[in-house]
Amino acid sequence: MKIGVIGAGSWGIAMSILLSETVDQVSLYGRNCAKVDAMTKTRSNERHLKGIEIPKAVHLTCDLAETVTESDILVLATASQGVREVLESLKSLVDDRQILVNLSKGIEISSLKTISQIVDEVLPGQPYVVLSGPSHAEEVARRLPTTLVAASRQIPLAQRIQEIFSRDYLRIYTNPDVVGVEVGGALKNIIALGAGITDGLGFGDNTKAALMTRGIKEIATLGVAMGAHHETFRGLSGIGDLIVTCTSMHSRNRRCGILLGEGDTLEEAIKKIGMVVEGVYTVKSAYQLAGKLGVEAPITEELYRVIYEQENPDESVRRLMKRNSKDEIEEIFSW
Repeated sequence: MKIGVIGAGSWGIAMSILLSETVDQVSLYGRNCAKVDAMTKTRSNERHLKGIEIPKAVHLTCDLAETVTESDILVLATASQGVREVLESLKSLVDDRQILVNLSKGIEISSLKTISQIVDEVLPGQPYVVLSGPSHAEEVARRLPTTLVAASRQIPLAQRIQEIFSRDYLRIYTNPDVVGVEVGGALKNIIALGAGITDGLGFGDNTKAALMTRGIKEIATLGVAMGAHHETFRGLSGIGDLIVTCTSMHSRNRRCGILLGEGDTLEEAIKKIGMVVEGVYTVKSAYQLAGKLGVEAPITEELYRVIYEQENPDESVRRLMKRNSKDEIEEIFSW
């Protein structure tokens, strides 16, 4: 078996290392040839995964065709806003037997589509599985116990990925709710930005707990409006991913939020992070989606104001705290 991994960032590297333990051939593609050459020589990428060795069993290349050709499975580990461009490049290379496994978490700003919807548009009929859940590449690469969910409209596909990707340190569940798993993985980055901002402002655990609890309700409400099953948001790709992203310093979104709360501009914060902060883009797409679908999303709306309209974070928090009183049980049962 050959598996091709597209995207040589932290997740692409971590997944390549994991797969190389049992798969005959693992090819990792990175578009920057100079960086790929450096990784080939040093067998590491200190910027993305400090202190992690890339086994020689992982073949590194900047030739996309080399990675795709004869691969049984293709793992998409690119930034969400660049997925469409990658899929367009794959059109002349893939065949309909190759399974696409998506690791990207986001919603395309230009179309307001999830990754599976983009795949349906660009590569109609391509076998597709999304792999998501509470997981930092830094910990998976170090073989720390992790759980994920593999979602596909074709359960046998999800089960195959479950079998191939599972390890003693990686437990994988299956789920038929592709939209729910994708929405949970994308929107939790918004709430993590907010959690980081509360940290940067010097607020406490009470604040973060409230934000996370109301955040999962907001995620589920928008997800159900998009066609997801509400039960999915109680699982790994919902509350599980939300917890890890809002509480860990591995989270770029939380770290970006902390910097914003401390007074940095968005440009300054992103520069300090030095890598893609998916939540910054997802705030915009989710804000537009909520408006389009008529869904109330107060946390997303306030984060949109902070990030795109330079609103003072303190003022946004005050507006959230002063919203009209509601009955919690009635709200919980509404989703």
